[in-house]
Amino acid sequence: MSGFVTRLVSLTRKEFRQLLRDRSNLAIGILLPMVLILIFGYGMSLDVKNAPVAVVLEDSSPTAHEAIAGLQLSPTIAPVLLGSMHDAETLMRERKVDGIVRVPADFSRALAAGNARVQLIVHGADAGRATIIQAYVSGALAQSALRQADRGGAAGAAAPSAGRVTVEQRMWFNAANTSTWYLVPGLIVLIMTLIGAFLTALVMAREWERGTLEALFVTPVRPVEILLAKIIPYFAVGMLGLALCLLAARFLFAVPMVGSLFAVVLSSMLYLIVAVSLGLVISSVTRNQFLASQVALIATFMPSMMLSGFLFDLRNVPTAVRVIGHVLPATYFMDLIKTLFLAGDVWPLIWRNCAVLVAYAVGLLLLARVVTRKSLD
Repeated sequence: MSGFVTRLVSLTRKEFRQLLRDRSNLAIGILLPMVLILIFGYGMSLDVKNAPVAVVLEDSSPTAHEAIAGLQLSPTIAPVLLGSMHDAETLMRERKVDGIVRVPADFSRALAAGNARVQLIVHGADAGRATIIQAYVSGALAQSALRQADRGGAAGAAAPSAGRVTVEQRMWFNAANTSTWYLVPGLIVLIMTLIGAFLTALVMAREWERGTLEALFVTPVRPVEILLAKIIPYFAVGMLGLALCLLAARFLFAVPMVGSLFAVVLSSMLYLIVAVSLGLVISSVTRNQFLASQVALIATFMPSMMLSGFLFDLRNVPTAVRVIGHVLPATYFMDLIKTLFLAGDVWPLIWRNCAVLVAYAVGLLLLARVVTRKSLD
């Protein structure tokens, strides 16, 4: 055991020295994450579509059903009828719905008196989506009021009251109503992928080209020790990138962290292990810097940006693309980190996504070990 520790410390020290000597590695690991933080934090704003909305009917009268008919007929809203606010709030926290429309128990009486109100609560993690939902719901309710006003007879007398339905709006998880709160947490995923997979694959492939690893293979050093020595430095650089993101979120963009810092750090460490392991696998298979960089870019960084939910809601894309997105480990970390920042410690979601990341980490580490052993034969 003492020999294992001695060899591992020596190899790790060598890797840190090599990492510090190569300025291009430091530029990718430190400077590029800072550039991404500034670009995405200050230079981007997103608008999205599709609005699943929970509808809580506390008033079961025909008048109340008629008031929400516009929601059911709208092509841009997918209403989910529920019997209680507790169920609706649970779905909202789990991101299964993006808004809640609450029709109070005294709606019919208040409508007759001319001061009816309908409450709208919107999930504000994505500010652009929240704004669109507010507009959709308000417009759908207004259409219902207009249809009531267009009817003859008694409906004509009721039109003035129907026209005075007020929508009370609230925004959850993004009180500032800004897309920066939505984008900045997602940057952690991109930076972890950039450092863990892209940088690791590039540097390891360079060592394959130079024959450094073959020189190590003829020494008493074991493959496991080589892998651990390669993982530790880039894991440290990745944690530095995480620290930069957390500091930028707090002091540059004033993004709140509703969840616990422990959960954020733990989930980030899990994903970083996944990314580094994937980089090791790519470099061992390609053994060429150019090819490794292209494979890492296409297989890790670009999908993490385009298909993980960072830029586009996966519910808006075709089924085939959605399936591909859910194969990526970045998708689960993206969902996890945004929930921790903006919604808090939703433990069922945290445990589920962390379990997926652990499975990816174990599988990729074992695969990296197998590929390295094959290269020795």
